[in-house]
Amino acid sequence: MSYKAKYGALLAGIAGEADAMAMRFFRGNSLGVERKRDGTVVTQADKQIEQMAIARVNASGLAIDVVGEETSAESPKGPATNGRARMIIDPIDGTEEFTRGIPTFGTLIGIEEDGEIVAGMASAPALGHGTRWWAYRGEGAWRGEERLRVSQVAKLDDSMIFTTGTGPRKDADVRERLRRLADAARNSRSIGGFWQHMLVAEGAVECAVDWISKPWDLAPLGIIVEEAGGKSTTVDGERTIYKGKFVSTNGLMHAEVLKILQ
Repeated sequence: MSYKAKYGALLAGIAGEADAMAMRFFRGNSLGVERKRDGTVVTQADKQIEQMAIARVNASGLAIDVVGEETSAESPKGPATNGRARMIIDPIDGTEEFTRGIPTFGTLIGIEEDGEIVAGMASAPALGHGTRWWAYRGEGAWRGEERLRVSQVAKLDDSMIFTTGTGPRKDADVRERLRRLADAARNSRSIGGFWQHMLVAEGAVECAVDWISKPWDLAPLGIIVEEAGGKSTTVDGERTIYKGKFVSTNGLMHAEVLKILQ
């Protein structure tokens, strides 16, 4: 059975309901914004979407555990060791943007089997029609019905790159690394979050860097970029979602980008 046949209906069902739930809250007055211990924000939309996803998984009949940003006791440090598949979900990636009425937020879902992400979906309802990206291992990457391909720009000095922030401490060393990368590219922008990685998968940009991230921020991103022909690793070149410092490229300049960032 293909991974799409196994998980496709579940992921699409969760994403569709999450889209509707998020848009009922977006730019409204009933967000119920709270500040968590780590300083990040959470809203009623985050909590309700994650609870919905858990309920759908429990009703699916599939043997899947769920790790979610709002209900898990802590961020997982590595793949599951109990032999079961697990869903890793960020109900709203970009909650800060969501609370400010900025449309670059989305629900991120990844399914992991035996330490490998085998299915991923990212859905961004406020960006308009067709802003749902998905991939299943060995079955390509797609936005709606359009198959995605990374760009064929081979030189960093011909590229456009997107980068994220450096975290609350504004680490000077990290800023310098990102500045060197921006200087080496033809054009650079700073947007952060999942969308920049989806732009790599679409072939719109050549590189995206997320310096501060948790597994639920990254779970579906790598598989979508890889199935589009690109490459996603940590800054140290590891193919994992568990160590942050996540870099996606079209593959052609990956080694050069890592060399600058290391």
